[in-house]
Amino acid sequence: MFKHAKDSQVSITELMLPSHSNFSGKIHGGRILNLMDQIAFACASKHSRNYCVTASVNKVDFLNPIEVGELVTLKASVNYTGKTSMVIGVRVESENIQTGKVKHCNSSYFTMVAKDENGKNAKIPGLILDTEQSVRRFARSIARQEQTRTRSSRFKTSEFKVEEHIELIKTQNVKIEL
Repeated sequence: MFKHAKDSQVSITELMLPSHSNFSGKIHGGRILNLMDQIAFACASKHSRNYCVTASVNKVDFLNPIEVGELVTLKASVNYTGKTSMVIGVRVESENIQTGKVKHCNSSYFTMVAKDENGKNAKIPGLILDTEQSVRRFARSIARQEQTRTRSSRFKTSEFKVEEHIELIKTQNVKIEL
């Protein structure tokens, strides 16, 4: 079985309140991360028709601050499907209600795993790639997975070679006492 990404897309909009702000008066990043996880869950569950859990989050960069009183819109779409897991792309935008100005606040990629009623990994529908953008997103997810595997193995304790990294480390704000 295969499904179009558009059939599982989800968006939510929420008004940012003073209770969502941090000590500097901006919306707390943890609040946004919570909303991102919720929408990734909703999108993945809608695609798979199963309960889903977050396996990993790939890079969250907060590009622009969100102000109290702004509307925050989160959009989620399935970018990649494996056998039991999927990558959900999440985009966060904020809108100033008075000016109408919209800011891109961040984008991130959540790997979600479908679970059956017994808590075991559940097979999910594949993805129908029907636009160049959907092909690009799928290919980018494959590349991101490969980068993660390479990064993980490169710094394994059993594989790590100090001498290969020491000169770079010396250029940083650090004192080495080996």
